[in-house]
Amino acid sequence: MSAYFVTSTGTDIGKTFVTAGLLRYLRGTGQPVNALKPVVSGYDSSVVETSDPAVLLRALGRQVSADEIAAIAPWRFRAPLSPDTAAAREDRTIEFDELITFSRSAIDATTGMLFIEGVGGIMVPLDQQRTVLDWMTALDIPLLLVVGGYLGAISHTLTTLNVLTHRKLKIAAIVVSEGDRDTVELDDTVDSIARFSNDVPVIGLPRLPG
Repeated sequence: MSAYFVTSTGTDIGKTFVTAGLLRYLRGTGQPVNALKPVVSGYDSSVVETSDPAVLLRALGRQVSADEIAAIAPWRFRAPLSPDTAAAREDRTIEFDELITFSRSAIDATTGMLFIEGVGGIMVPLDQQRTVLDWMTALDIPLLLVVGGYLGAISHTLTTLNVLTHRKLKIAAIVVSEGDRDTVELDDTVDSIARFSNDVPVIGLPRLPG
């Protein structure tokens, strides 16, 4: 069994898109695979079909239903804010120990490959004291770092790499997800990041039509 944590430099960069693509590819090769999106903010139950958990479920070939979404995304909050703030708006909290137990239990129970998708960037607060970085450190599994191709993405990516290196976290690969408004050539961004990636593979993912 292999488990990977999918993280990013920020929100709306492409974590779910990349994760769903990997799920479809691995299923297509006959490999057992599963995914979790334990924490979701900006979740609107009235448009569930377009939510990140629904995208992952469809990529897994599973039904999009309330029970299935609860199984892979137990901490869901309506406000499109950082999870700690979104939870507070609902008089709720994310119990960090419960989040770690949920994640580890899924890792232990999975045969094949498991992807755990984070929320926002690596420093997004989960509660009053812990961030996504603390979540990843507690799990200590390889990371897939999804970054953007926008102007400024190189600095954001190298800053993130520096933080992850100091936490001694293993980065399996960096995926540069091209956006529709990027003003920098994708290959230039990939080459620049690769010069500083300490041999971590850097993969350019072109924007797909539609």
